[in-house]
Amino acid sequence: MAAVAMPEVIIYVVSDSAGDTGELVVRAAVAQFHPIYADIRRAPFIQDEAAVERVVLQAKESNAIILYTLVTPKLRDLLCKISEEQAVVAIDLLGSLIGSLEEKTSRKSRQEPGLNHVLDEDYFRKVEAVEFAVKYDDMRDTTGILKADIVLVGVSRTSKTPLSMYLAHKKFKVANVPLMPELQPPEELFGIPKEKVIGLTIGVHYLNVIRKERLKALGLPDSAAYATTARIERELAYAAEIMGKIGCVVIDVSHRAVEETASLIMECIQSN
Repeated sequence: MAAVAMPEVIIYVVSDSAGDTGELVVRAAVAQFHPIYADIRRAPFIQDEAAVERVVLQAKESNAIILYTLVTPKLRDLLCKISEEQAVVAIDLLGSLIGSLEEKTSRKSRQEPGLNHVLDEDYFRKVEAVEFAVKYDDMRDTTGILKADIVLVGVSRTSKTPLSMYLAHKKFKVANVPLMPELQPPEELFGIPKEKVIGLTIGVHYLNVIRKERLKALGLPDSAAYATTARIERELAYAAEIMGKIGCVVIDVSHRAVEETASLIMECIQSN
Protein backbone atom coordinates (compact mmCIF):
# COMPACT_ATOMS: atom_id res chain seq x y z
CA MET A 1 0.00 0.00 0.00
CA ALA A 2 1.39 3.42 -0.94
CA ALA A 3 2.51 5.58 1.96
CA VAL A 4 0.32 8.58 2.66
CA ALA A 5 2.31 11.83 2.79
CA MET A 6 2.18 13.50 6.16
CA PRO A 7 1.01 17.14 6.07
CA GLU A 8 3.74 19.60 7.00
CA VAL A 9 3.48 23.10 8.39
CA ILE A 10 6.16 25.59 9.38
CA ILE A 11 5.45 27.87 12.33
CA TYR A 12 7.67 30.70 13.53
CA VAL A 13 7.33 31.48 17.24
CA VAL A 14 8.37 35.11 17.60
CA SER A 15 9.02 36.54 21.06
CA ASP A 16 10.86 39.35 22.81
CA SER A 17 11.66 36.77 25.50
CA ALA A 18 12.64 33.08 25.20
CA GLY A 19 9.50 31.99 23.35
CA ASP A 20 8.57 29.15 25.72
CA THR A 21 4.94 30.24 26.03
CA GLY A 22 4.41 30.50 22.30
CA GLU A 23 5.99 27.12 21.58
CA LEU A 24 3.86 25.38 24.20
CA VAL A 25 0.70 26.89 22.67
CA VAL A 26 1.76 25.84 19.18
CA ARG A 27 2.49 22.27 20.29
CA ALA A 28 -0.88 22.06 22.04
CA ALA A 29 -2.64 23.25 18.87
CA VAL A 30 -0.67 20.95 16.56
CA ALA A 31 -1.53 17.97 18.76
CA GLN A 32 -5.17 18.42 17.68
CA PHE A 33 -4.17 17.65 14.08
CA HIS A 34 -1.92 14.66 14.72
CA PRO A 35 -0.36 13.20 12.69
CA ILE A 36 1.17 16.22 10.96
CA TYR A 37 4.78 17.29 10.91
CA ALA A 38 5.18 20.72 12.46
CA ASP A 39 8.50 22.48 11.98
CA ILE A 40 8.50 24.92 14.90
CA ARG A 41 11.17 27.60 14.53
CA ARG A 42 11.77 29.91 17.45
CA ALA A 43 12.78 33.53 16.90
CA PRO A 44 13.51 34.57 20.51
CA PHE A 45 14.63 37.87 22.04
CA ILE A 46 13.36 40.04 19.19
CA GLN A 47 14.20 43.57 20.33
CA ASP A 48 14.30 45.85 17.27
CA GLU A 49 12.52 46.68 14.03
CA ALA A 50 15.16 45.08 11.80
CA ALA A 51 14.73 41.74 13.58
CA VAL A 52 10.94 41.92 13.15
CA GLU A 53 11.21 42.58 9.43
CA ARG A 54 13.81 39.84 9.00
CA VAL A 55 11.69 37.12 10.64
CA VAL A 56 8.55 38.08 8.68
CA LEU A 57 10.46 37.82 5.39
CA GLN A 58 11.86 34.44 6.48
CA ALA A 59 8.34 33.25 7.23
CA LYS A 60 7.12 34.50 3.85
CA GLU A 61 9.93 32.67 2.06
CA SER A 62 9.08 29.46 3.97
CA ASN A 63 5.31 29.85 3.45
CA ALA A 64 5.04 29.71 7.24
CA ILE A 65 2.64 30.88 9.92
CA ILE A 66 3.81 33.28 12.63
CA LEU A 67 2.65 33.14 16.23
CA TYR A 68 4.03 36.01 18.26
CA THR A 69 4.19 36.88 21.96
CA LEU A 70 5.59 40.39 21.74
CA VAL A 71 4.93 42.49 24.83
CA THR A 72 6.20 45.81 23.43
CA PRO A 73 3.33 47.50 21.53
CA LYS A 74 5.65 49.13 18.99
CA LEU A 75 7.14 45.79 17.91
CA ARG A 76 3.77 44.10 18.05
CA ASP A 77 2.18 46.70 15.77
CA LEU A 78 5.15 46.59 13.38
CA LEU A 79 5.00 42.81 13.04
CA CYS A 80 1.28 42.97 12.36
CA LYS A 81 1.80 45.71 9.72
CA ILE A 82 4.65 43.95 7.88
CA SER A 83 2.86 40.61 7.99
CA GLU A 84 -0.20 42.16 6.33
CA GLU A 85 1.99 43.78 3.66
CA GLN A 86 3.74 40.46 2.96
CA ALA A 87 0.53 38.37 3.13
CA VAL A 88 1.90 36.28 5.99
CA VAL A 89 -0.54 34.80 8.51
CA ALA A 90 0.46 36.20 11.93
CA ILE A 91 -1.32 35.38 15.18
CA ASP A 92 -1.00 37.64 18.22
CA LEU A 93 -1.11 35.50 21.34
CA LEU A 94 -0.80 38.22 23.99
CA GLY A 95 -1.86 41.54 22.48
CA SER A 96 -5.63 41.25 22.70
CA LEU A 97 -5.45 39.71 26.19
CA ILE A 98 -3.16 42.46 27.48
CA GLY A 99 -5.46 45.09 25.95
CA SER A 100 -8.50 43.52 27.57
CA LEU A 101 -6.77 43.40 30.96
CA GLU A 102 -5.75 47.05 30.67
CA GLU A 103 -9.33 48.00 29.87
CA LYS A 104 -10.79 45.85 32.64
CA THR A 105 -8.36 47.02 35.34
CA SER A 106 -7.90 50.61 34.11
CA ARG A 107 -4.16 50.05 34.50
CA LYS A 108 -1.35 50.03 31.94
CA SER A 109 0.71 46.88 31.52
CA ARG A 110 4.38 46.97 32.47
CA GLN A 111 5.45 46.08 28.91
CA GLU A 112 8.49 44.19 30.18
CA PRO A 113 9.42 40.99 28.29
CA GLY A 114 10.17 37.83 30.26
CA LEU A 115 8.33 38.63 33.49
CA ASN A 116 7.00 35.08 33.62
CA HIS A 117 10.59 33.83 33.94
CA VAL A 118 11.20 34.88 37.52
CA LEU A 119 14.82 34.07 38.36
CA ASP A 120 14.10 31.69 41.18
CA GLU A 121 15.39 28.21 41.97
CA ASP A 122 12.64 26.61 39.92
CA TYR A 123 13.60 28.62 36.83
CA PHE A 124 17.29 27.75 37.11
CA ARG A 125 16.42 24.05 37.47
CA LYS A 126 14.54 24.26 34.19
CA VAL A 127 17.45 26.02 32.46
CA GLU A 128 19.86 23.40 33.79
CA ALA A 129 17.62 20.59 32.53
CA VAL A 130 17.40 22.16 29.05
CA GLU A 131 21.18 22.53 28.88
CA PHE A 132 21.52 18.91 30.00
CA ALA A 133 19.17 17.70 27.24
CA VAL A 134 21.16 19.57 24.59
CA LYS A 135 24.52 18.28 25.87
CA TYR A 136 23.45 14.64 26.12
CA ASP A 137 21.37 14.44 22.94
CA ASP A 138 21.90 11.38 20.70
CA MET A 139 24.66 9.84 22.86
CA ARG A 140 27.20 12.59 22.17
CA ASP A 141 28.54 11.95 25.67
CA THR A 142 27.59 8.64 27.30
CA THR A 143 28.41 9.91 30.81
CA GLY A 144 25.05 11.68 30.70
CA ILE A 145 23.34 8.30 31.05
CA LEU A 146 24.66 8.05 34.62
CA LYS A 147 23.59 11.60 35.53
CA ALA A 148 20.13 11.65 33.92
CA ASP A 149 16.76 11.43 35.62
CA ILE A 150 15.40 9.76 32.47
CA VAL A 151 17.16 7.95 29.61
CA LEU A 152 15.22 7.57 26.36
CA VAL A 153 16.21 4.81 23.93
CA GLY A 154 14.84 4.07 20.48
CA VAL A 155 15.51 4.07 16.76
CA SER A 156 15.80 7.26 14.72
CA ARG A 157 12.65 9.41 14.42
CA THR A 158 10.86 8.16 17.51
CA SER A 159 10.72 11.71 18.95
CA LYS A 160 13.63 11.25 21.38
CA THR A 161 14.94 14.81 21.01
CA PRO A 162 11.54 16.62 21.15
CA LEU A 163 10.62 14.50 24.18
CA SER A 164 13.94 15.34 25.85
CA MET A 165 13.30 19.06 25.42
CA TYR A 166 9.66 18.85 26.53
CA LEU A 167 10.62 16.89 29.66
CA ALA A 168 13.46 19.34 30.31
CA HIS A 169 10.86 22.10 30.56
CA LYS A 170 9.28 19.95 33.26
CA LYS A 171 12.70 20.03 35.00
CA PHE A 172 13.74 16.44 34.21
CA LYS A 173 17.33 15.87 33.12
CA VAL A 174 17.03 13.64 30.06
CA ALA A 175 19.64 11.82 27.99
CA ASN A 176 18.67 10.01 24.82
CA VAL A 177 20.39 7.12 23.09
CA PRO A 178 19.78 6.08 19.46
CA LEU A 179 19.65 2.33 18.86
CA MET A 180 21.12 1.06 15.59
CA PRO A 181 22.20 -2.47 14.63
CA GLU A 182 25.60 -1.10 13.54
CA LEU A 183 26.28 0.56 16.91
CA GLN A 184 27.02 -1.19 20.18
CA PRO A 185 24.82 0.37 22.89
CA PRO A 186 26.82 2.04 25.67
CA GLU A 187 27.57 -0.14 28.69
CA GLU A 188 26.16 2.55 30.97
CA LEU A 189 22.67 1.62 29.77
CA PHE A 190 22.91 -1.73 31.52
CA GLY A 191 24.39 -0.30 34.72
CA ILE A 192 21.63 2.08 35.78
CA PRO A 193 18.24 1.20 37.33
CA LYS A 194 15.92 -0.04 34.58
CA GLU A 195 13.20 2.25 35.98
CA LYS A 196 15.15 5.26 34.67
CA VAL A 197 15.15 3.94 31.10
CA ILE A 198 12.18 4.40 28.75
CA GLY A 199 12.12 2.54 25.45
CA LEU A 200 10.34 4.14 22.50
CA THR A 201 8.93 2.04 19.69
CA ILE A 202 6.73 2.80 16.69
CA GLY A 203 4.71 1.08 13.96
CA VAL A 204 6.62 0.12 10.81
CA HIS A 205 4.24 1.88 8.40
CA TYR A 206 4.08 5.02 10.52
CA LEU A 207 7.89 5.24 10.78
CA ASN A 208 8.17 4.63 7.05
CA VAL A 209 6.01 7.71 6.38
CA ILE A 210 7.95 9.86 8.86
CA ARG A 211 11.34 8.88 7.46
CA LYS A 212 10.29 9.46 3.86
CA GLU A 213 9.06 12.93 4.78
CA ARG A 214 12.33 13.61 6.58
CA LEU A 215 14.34 12.59 3.50
CA LYS A 216 12.20 14.86 1.32
CA ALA A 217 12.79 17.74 3.72
CA LEU A 218 16.53 17.18 3.33
CA GLY A 219 16.23 17.10 -0.46
CA LEU A 220 17.06 13.40 -0.64
CA PRO A 221 15.19 10.63 -2.50
CA ASP A 222 12.65 8.83 -0.33
CA SER A 223 13.89 5.52 -1.74
CA ALA A 224 17.04 5.65 0.43
CA ALA A 225 17.70 2.57 2.60
CA TYR A 226 16.96 4.66 5.73
CA ALA A 227 13.23 4.62 4.90
CA THR A 228 12.79 1.11 3.48
CA THR A 229 10.44 -1.30 5.24
CA ALA A 230 13.17 -3.95 5.50
CA ARG A 231 15.58 -1.54 7.17
CA ILE A 232 12.94 -0.27 9.59
CA GLU A 233 11.89 -3.78 10.58
CA ARG A 234 15.51 -4.71 11.23
CA GLU A 235 16.11 -1.63 13.39
CA LEU A 236 12.93 -2.13 15.40
CA ALA A 237 13.73 -5.79 16.03
CA TYR A 238 17.21 -4.87 17.22
CA ALA A 239 15.84 -2.09 19.46
CA ALA A 240 13.28 -4.48 20.96
CA GLU A 241 16.08 -6.93 21.76
CA ILE A 242 18.12 -4.25 23.57
CA MET A 243 15.09 -2.97 25.49
CA GLY A 244 14.33 -6.55 26.52
CA LYS A 245 17.84 -6.94 27.90
CA ILE A 246 17.47 -3.72 29.88
CA GLY A 247 14.01 -4.70 31.10
CA CYS A 248 12.70 -1.17 30.72
CA VAL A 249 9.19 0.15 30.09
CA VAL A 250 8.46 0.46 26.36
CA ILE A 251 6.02 3.05 24.97
CA ASP A 252 4.62 2.97 21.44
CA VAL A 253 4.74 6.54 20.10
CA SER A 254 2.69 5.77 16.96
CA HIS A 255 -0.05 8.41 16.51
CA ARG A 256 0.88 10.00 19.85
CA ALA A 257 1.68 13.67 20.28
CA VAL A 258 4.88 14.54 22.15
CA GLU A 259 2.83 15.88 25.06
CA GLU A 260 0.90 12.62 25.40
CA THR A 261 4.03 10.47 25.33
CA ALA A 262 5.76 12.79 27.81
CA SER A 263 2.80 12.46 30.18
CA LEU A 264 3.08 8.66 30.06
CA ILE A 265 6.82 8.87 30.71
CA MET A 266 6.35 11.14 33.72
CA GLU A 267 3.73 8.78 35.13
CA CYS A 268 6.16 5.87 34.81
CA ILE A 269 9.04 7.77 36.42
CA GLN A 270 7.00 9.25 39.26
CA SER A 271 5.37 5.91 40.12
CA ASN A 272 8.76 4.33 40.85
